[in-house]
Amino acid sequence: MGLIGRRICALLLAVLLPGLMLPTGGTVPITAKENGGAKRIALTFDDGPSDRYTAEILDILQEYDVKATFFIVGVNAEKSPDLLRRIVREGHEIGNHTYSHPHLQKMDASTLAAELARTDALIRDLTGISPTLFRPPEGVVTTSVKAAAMDGGYRLVLWSIDTRDWALNPVSNILRAVQREASDGDIILFHDWVAGNSHTPAALRQVIPWLLVEGYEFVTAGQLST
Repeated sequence: MGLIGRRICALLLAVLLPGLMLPTGGTVPITAKENGGAKRIALTFDDGPSDRYTAEILDILQEYDVKATFFIVGVNAEKSPDLLRRIVREGHEIGNHTYSHPHLQKMDASTLAAELARTDALIRDLTGISPTLFRPPEGVVTTSVKAAAMDGGYRLVLWSIDTRDWALNPVSNILRAVQREASDGDIILFHDWVAGNSHTPAALRQVIPWLLVEGYEFVTAGQLST
């Protein structure tokens, strides 16, 4: 689906699903407010922290002075608590991505709520932060997902640009997707954990400079609502 088609779908969803939050993949988008002509965009990273890729990604973000949003899987945070603390220490935003990254199509709200609570408690114990953003695994938004998010006080966050780095997309394809689709208020989906040889760090070294040249201001996903 092209950019215009995505925007039309987003507008329809905004009418059909009031009260949800942030782009797209199946839920209501949020668009950046007027910002003095600036173009705002958010980088987000799912499924970490990962001993293999998270530190390198953080190094790149630090090099370009970019803040991002990391959606944390609880079981991975337990394995790499120092990386989680580094994410917070370096000023990045933390979101909840469940404890075990389950398939949500048939999960009831109470079971999902337990997943979220377990991850929230873990993140709070390790960093002192209680996440307010929730990205459901695979972008699945069901009635149970919406109910669990609402009951837990979370804002649902999806995305408007999928780099498909999770599918080991090559750097050239990731860059091309961003160049083709990027616009003000977009949320870009990356991963700092993948099963295989990730091209995400190498892609970031091309994506970030290109976006900077194009005049984009990097913000966190949460900041797009302010």
